[in-house]
Amino acid sequence: MTGTASGLRTARGVVRLLNSSDGGVLCLAGEVDSAAVTDFVRRYGREPARVATIDAGSVTALSPSGLEILLDHLEVAERTGRPAALRSSPAVLRSLAELDALSGRALRSEAASAPSR
Repeated sequence: MTGTASGLRTARGVVRLLNSSDGGVLCLAGEVDSAAVTDFVRRYGREPARVATIDAGSVTALSPSGLEILLDHLEVAERTGRPAALRSSPAVLRSLAELDALSGRALRSEAASAPSR
C-alpha cells in the first residue's frame, strides 16, 4: 500500500497464486510493478508454478518484471504440454505487443548481420 498526500491509502498491484477446481491460477491485478513482483517472489519463490489459467484481466499497468513473471508461467505451462488460458487486459496486450515488436526487430537485425553462405 502506498500513501497519498491526503493521508488516504491506495492499493498497488498484486500477483498471487490461487487454487481452483480447474487447477492453479496466477492472478495479476492493478499496477503490477517491481514491488508487487518482489512480494510475489518472497511469498511463492522465483520458480514458476504450473497453472491452468493466468488471470490478468484487471491489470492496469505492467512493469517489465511483471511481464517476465507472466511469460515465465506461460512458458512452463507450454513446456508441460498444458498451455495456460490467458485472460488479459488492454495493458497486458500492449506489453505483449511491445515485446513482440522488439523481438521482431531483434530477429530482423540478427538476420541482417548474419554472414551469407
